Amino acid sequence: MSSGAASLKPIPTPPPQEVTSSFTAVRGDRANGWLGQTRSEVLGLHGMVATSQPLAAQAGLRILQQGGNAFDAAVATAAVINVVEPEATGIGGDMFMIAWSARDKKLVALNGSGRSPAGMTVDYFKKKGLAAIPFIGIDSAVIPGAVDGWDQLLKAYGTMSFKQVLEPAAQLAEEGFGVSERIGNDWQLRVQTLTTDADSARVYLPGGRAPRPYTIFRNPDLAHALRVLQQKGRDGFYKGEIADAIVAKSRKLGGIITLEDLAATHATWETPISTSYHGYDVYELPPNTQGFAVLEMLNILDVCAARMGFDIKAVGPRSPKYWHLLIEAKKLAYADLQRYDGDPAFSHVPVDRLISKAYAAEQCARINPSHAATPEPTPMPTGGTVYIATADEDGNMVSFIYSVYSYFGADVTIPGYGFLLNDRGSQFNLDPESPNVIAPRKRPFQTLIPGFIMKGGQPVTAFGLMGGDQQAQGHAQVLVNMIDFGANIQAASDAARFNHSQRTNKLHLETQLYDLIGADLRALGHDVAPASGAGMGGYQAISRDPKTGLLHGASDHRKDGAAVGW
Repeated sequence: MSSGAASLKPIPTPPPQEVTSSFTAVRGDRANGWLGQTRSEVLGLHGMVATSQPLAAQAGLRILQQGGNAFDAAVATAAVINVVEPEATGIGGDMFMIAWSARDKKLVALNGSGRSPAGMTVDYFKKKGLAAIPFIGIDSAVIPGAVDGWDQLLKAYGTMSFKQVLEPAAQLAEEGFGVSERIGNDWQLRVQTLTTDADSARVYLPGGRAPRPYTIFRNPDLAHALRVLQQKGRDGFYKGEIADAIVAKSRKLGGIITLEDLAATHATWETPISTSYHGYDVYELPPNTQGFAVLEMLNILDVCAARMGFDIKAVGPRSPKYWHLLIEAKKLAYADLQRYDGDPAFSHVPVDRLISKAYAAEQCARINPSHAATPEPTPMPTGGTVYIATADEDGNMVSFIYSVYSYFGADVTIPGYGFLLNDRGSQFNLDPESPNVIAPRKRPFQTLIPGFIMKGGQPVTAFGLMGGDQQAQGHAQVLVNMIDFGANIQAASDAARFNHSQRTNKLHLETQLYDLIGADLRALGHDVAPASGAGMGGYQAISRDPKTGLLHGASDHRKDGAAVGW
């Protein structure tokens, strides 16, 4: 080496830091295609995983590369997501799935949502002096359904055991991971409520504070829980030592979860519901989910646009006419969610009627093309949720979603096992006339909906969009982007979205969409405001080319996610 070269010193690298509002550069453009697209679709021939956190996507991909199928990869990805996005989901929550089984050449669906404890009644809450079900705490939790759902999924369609698919998550929980900017910010939102539970504070507020972005977080207690599942299977959760710990924690907090409640928990196989939309068949899960609202919105668009004198595809995504109709369709569909949706084991939900073209035609008369409606105020579900799509070279495609509901669920952590219980029971109410009135061993209304697209009897796209009440309205938006407006599955996500609150009748548009049509929608009577992507949900998707088998993956830029394939 020359003396000159030896004297050179490395240029110091600045420490990583969050990008703040002080960074005022403008965004660069793509080199071709639609300039608004954030990244290209990811392509692969052998397998694909898409989810909201890159480490989880990579774990699922490794399972595929080790010989597992799309079902195995979905569970492995879900387990890692519990580690890296604990504010959103985990084994104390619920899961749902729609998947194409290449072996059976059909769509299959699984409802892994939990039920209320057997002792939970209207009188139980009234005796506690409560006028409503708590939003957090032990009485907001239903029995977790996710682990039984994983177990049934692997036994029916997987090729691997808990021992194999949970190993990446167990290792990561032990070793730790770097907290990303988005997840660190989400974590910070719930510091105050996490402090209400000593076990939650000990696990999730190390040193008395939320982990900052770019720091390393470890959860050895959660690693232990995953090791128990590896050794003992689902019974280690519902009948063994974890069940004992859940019941002990519930008793300590004055709750009524019993060993019998846990032992009685089983996921159920369901028949997906669907409608045809402009040459495609769109599938969702039936109640207790909000899936029928997506199909109702699509039917209203299909039937009512022509009656209002325009073609959706022709007017395009820059037209106030299109957005007005979709927003009004959303209001009608969400009113039906409030009116009808609940556990079908306890009340009749007229799904066939609600997703029919004839019912959509009736709804046309309720839409004023010249003025926005004011819906009856209804509760606005929140959501801390993750969505996962997986696919393999054999043709299996999985659309998978699971959650602890709001950020950090019930804010109740099971000591020694490092996971949080959900607060999905807060979706029940005490109104005896409501389809969601609390009752023993009942499933609450669920915002979780995995989506699937078919064409000509063949699987096309596994997709989903998390985010509480944004899910159904978000599904409709990305579907129209793909089916009517010709977007690829990545562009369908990158396009600006709206969120309408049924509770406040407030309409939020992402900023560029607001700049484009905000004034037009305000003139139509909408209470409209600009918004960031924070409330617009997080989308992932995988599609398959039926001729070549090439897989296309997409991931929402509003989250940390990634689509990975090979």
